[in-house]
Amino acid sequence: DEGDVEETEFLDEAEDGEKDASGDEIPEELNEEEVIDIGALAEVQDKVFEEIQLPSDIIEEAQAGWNSFIQMSSSRDAAGEAIYAALFDAAPSLQSLFKTPRSVMAMRFMNGLTGIMNALSTPHALKVMVETLGFQHLDLDVTVPRVAIFRDAIVDLFDMELGTRFTSKMRAGLCAIMNYVGGAIIYIRREYAGRIKILNSSWRTASNKDASDLEEACLEPPNPDGAAGDGDHTDAKDKDDPNASDPNAKAQAKTGGTSLISQIQSQMQVPKTFNEMFLFNAAVMGFGNSGWMHLVLEQFDAMVTNVANSYRLQEECV
Repeated sequence: DEGDVEETEFLDEAEDGEKDASGDEIPEELNEEEVIDIGALAEVQDKVFEEIQLPSDIIEEAQAGWNSFIQMSSSRDAAGEAIYAALFDAAPSLQSLFKTPRSVMAMRFMNGLTGIMNALSTPHALKVMVETLGFQHLDLDVTVPRVAIFRDAIVDLFDMELGTRFTSKMRAGLCAIMNYVGGAIIYIRREYAGRIKILNSSWRTASNKDASDLEEACLEPPNPDGAAGDGDHTDAKDKDDPNASDPNAKAQAKTGGTSLISQIQSQMQVPKTFNEMFLFNAAVMGFGNSGWMHLVLEQFDAMVTNVANSYRLQEECV
């Protein structure tokens, strides 16, 4: 009997050794969390933008977590509001980025995240969707620390809402997705910033009315008195000039050696700005009296100057 008691106590001590300090049994998820590897997407990757392929089990867990989050909310609008509140309250530094009305921004969060979650199994479609999202954020100063704040806010929200159902694979999947999207936005903004600057500078040059006005002013005579004096001098010179009666020689003397092409251009008033060229081409094509051509011309400046703001650009095109 004493031997049986000692053996029973030994087994009890062995079972207690499999428990943690709080007295609860160690869940298997903690062991799984140690072996989960999402590769480079464990950090924000803003140096490259390529297609990604997450493990199928992580994709399934991430999609299941997203669907559970939506089902636990009373509606899609409520889920969007929860995401908006989590991001807005995550850091005061991010609040300056929220310029759109709350309800509109919440719905954009829902639509964007839903599309990304549904495209996780198709790398090409996911890359196209994330690239589109990057172009929609060209006007925002997205940085790696801000992406980290955004990612942590989303993960903490899911952890709070799902509780024990929020597995380590869900966490790893969400972190990988947020890092991928944030890094892509930074990459696209950096790579296309030069093109946007070129477009803006070219547009300022093409529509610089002040420069054209200055050029026209330079072609005008200095003052009426000076013009009259030059005319008298020319008349006096013509009397002594044997070629004064020659039209070609007289024209050459007046233009000071200006080429025939320059004379024709000055007489035709060649367009010097984008607006003038636009109207000139419209007249040549027979659309000079078309009202819609003038409407396009009026909106073109706003379209070009807001090319980095996709939502404003869409408003101008509607």
